[in-house]
Order: sequence, then structure tokens, then C-alpha cells
Amino acid sequence: MDAGRTRPVARTLARRRVVVTGVGVVSCCGQGRDAFFDGLLGPAPEGVRRVEDFDPTTVLDPKEARQTDRFAQFSVAAARMAIEDAGGIHSDPLRAGVIFGTGVGGLETLQEQIGVLIEKGPRRVSPRLVPMMMANAGAAAISMRFGLRGPCETVVTACAAGTQAIGNAFRLVADGRCDTVVTGGAEAAIASVGDYPSVGITAFSNMTALSTSGFSRPFDRRRDGFVIAEGGAALVLEELGRARARGAHLYAEVLGAASTADAYHITAPAPGGAGAIACMELALEDAGLGPNDITHINGHGTSTPLNDLAEAEAINKVFGSPGPPVTSIKGITGHALAGAGALEAVAVICSLERGLIPPTAGCEELDPEIHLDVVRGAPRAFAPGPVLSNSFGFGGHNGCLVLGPVTS
Repeated sequence: MDAGRTRPVARTLARRRVVVTGVGVVSCCGQGRDAFFDGLLGPAPEGVRRVEDFDPTTVLDPKEARQTDRFAQFSVAAARMAIEDAGGIHSDPLRAGVIFGTGVGGLETLQEQIGVLIEKGPRRVSPRLVPMMMANAGAAAISMRFGLRGPCETVVTACAAGTQAIGNAFRLVADGRCDTVVTGGAEAAIASVGDYPSVGITAFSNMTALSTSGFSRPFDRRRDGFVIAEGGAALVLEELGRARARGAHLYAEVLGAASTADAYHITAPAPGGAGAIACMELALEDAGLGPNDITHINGHGTSTPLNDLAEAEAINKVFGSPGPPVTSIKGITGHALAGAGALEAVAVICSLERGLIPPTAGCEELDPEIHLDVVRGAPRAFAPGPVLSNSFGFGGHNGCLVLGPVTS
């Protein structure tokens, strides 16, 4: 795809239009849509990004909360916010689904029960371990809590999972299998348990992926790794005609999505960003758009030396240099792994509503090898149009979404 081309690509199959009618967020910088976006406009914090003020008993009774891992608690909390925001589920239960992403599932529960095994013996290991740690527990909990009996599936593609889950949910509605899908992603891989340090933080630290300074600096020349985070976000996707007929608030339209693999290395991006380039091009093609139609890019921007440079090179190859304005919200949120793409989709939706791109917190000295128009220092006003959101995960998983204002 040539940079500068603005030629809609004909779709081979007619499909239904898909809109976002509900939004829910649990994050370190705010719970709920408005608090979250206001947090993105604030100062950059330091250190691990925990959700400090989360009370699971606001969405689960105390017994359920004890029997539900933190990542699934985030999943249910975000989904409840999104469903309430949408005014409920207005579909036949068999045509209402759940597609949710996570990277590691119930790691906190697993770590806790390994401690029990070591200290107290095998008979004391909880019989709830498996249903609490399994990666599909979040999606299952949403389905059971809200009576959604259509497809209920979990995407486990590392840091691309939240974005790919939304893309897969979009397909279910666009292709007519479902009328409504609750989608997003959640992660909680940072908690320490008892006297044991967090195995998630320790593992990422030992592989030298984490920032040693404690600061997330996407695209900055001083970046030294990502800052790990927890949290989750959910969207309610509906078919446009049904949503309009019931008078739903239409936040945005999902215009296109794509997924590719690098087929290169378990952690490092492919040289030259080949997989990311293909994913962005396919997402634009799926949306029937060209590079000049994109008004803003929400970058993956993890603050790791290799990944930020590879993403920048890929963006330049698709969009030219410097291309559309780019931001990474991970300077504020940190990197919530599978939750990141869902949080970033919410950030895009808020940007479209407010006509405002949040700055890339922590990016003060742009890497001279990165030739992007990185939004820095202050929010930037823009005329809302199609926005591309990128997520690239360990294993070479790439996911891209195109979201835009709802037009006639």
C-alpha cells in the first residue's frame, strides 16, 4: 500500500455496520470513561501501575469475589459498566456473545496456591484453583453474570489480545452471527502474595523487559523498558440499525480490523516491522480506507527500545514520514498486557468524542531515529475521523483496529 493513497477498497462481501454503544474501564488512572480520559491528560506517575481503589464486592458478592481471580474481577466490573452505559443488552441471549482477551489469566491465584502447596501440603490446595486461574474465566464470568448465551470465547495472544478480541467481536456482529457482543480485555499479573514477590513482575524483570528507572517513556530516546500495569476495559458492540432503532448513544463505529503474525521470534519484533506493516495495511483495506484517511494513530508504544523503533518504522512505511499524529497512552497507564488494547480502544473513543488527542506522557526527548509526529507535552485538538489503534504482542501477534465517528 503506497503512503498517500486514498482509495476505498471494495469489500467482497456486504456486511452490517457495527457501533460501540457502551464503554467500561478499570484502570490505574481512573475508573469509568470520563475519569479514565481525564487521567490520561494528567501527570505521568512512577512505578508499577496498580488499580489501588478497586473493590470487587461492588460487582460480586463477597463469596463470589473470593472465588474469582483479580483479572476476572476486572473483566466483570468493566463489562458491567459497559452494559449499564449501553442501557442493557437488547438482543436474544443466543445472539449476544462475549469475546474477551487476557494474556496470563489467573496468575495471582496460581502463585497463591503454589505457596499453599509448598507451605501446607497438597491437601490444602484449593479445589477452586483451576476455575480461578483458567484464562477463559473472565469471559465465562461475564457470560454467566449477564445471561449472554451466544459465542463466549477468550483470545490469549499476549499484548495483542484485547485488540484482537474487539476485532473478533466486530466480525461476529458484522457477519450477522450476533446482534450484540461484549468485548475487551483484562489483566492482573502484578500482585505479590504473602511473603512472596510477584512472579509476574519478577519474570518480566529477569527477561530485562521492564524499565529499571520506573518510568514509561514511549518513543523517548531514554526509554529503557515498559512499566507493568493491571486493569481492563470493555465495549458493547451492536449492529447499527438495531442500536439506532432503540435510541442508543453511538460512541463510535468499528470500521475495520486485522490480525497477522510475524512468524519470527517469541519476543522480538520482525526486522523492518513486516508483520505490523501487513496488519495496518489489512486493517485499512478492511475499513475501505487509504493512509490519508487516518486522522490519528494510537500507537502500541510500550517504551521498549526495539518495539518502539520497529513500530515507528512500520508506521513510516505505511503512512510516510512523519504520518498522522501518534500517541501512546502507556506513559500514563503503563503496559497492562492483554488489557492494553482494550484500554487504548476506549482512549480512541474518548478522543473521538472530545476531539482531543492525549499527549504521550514521558516522551520529552523524541528518539532521533523515530520519525513520527508524536503528540507530546499537551493534548492536541483534531478533527475526529478514522483512527488506527495498534497492538503488537509477544509471539509475533499483531492486531489493528480502525474506529471512527458514526456517519449517516
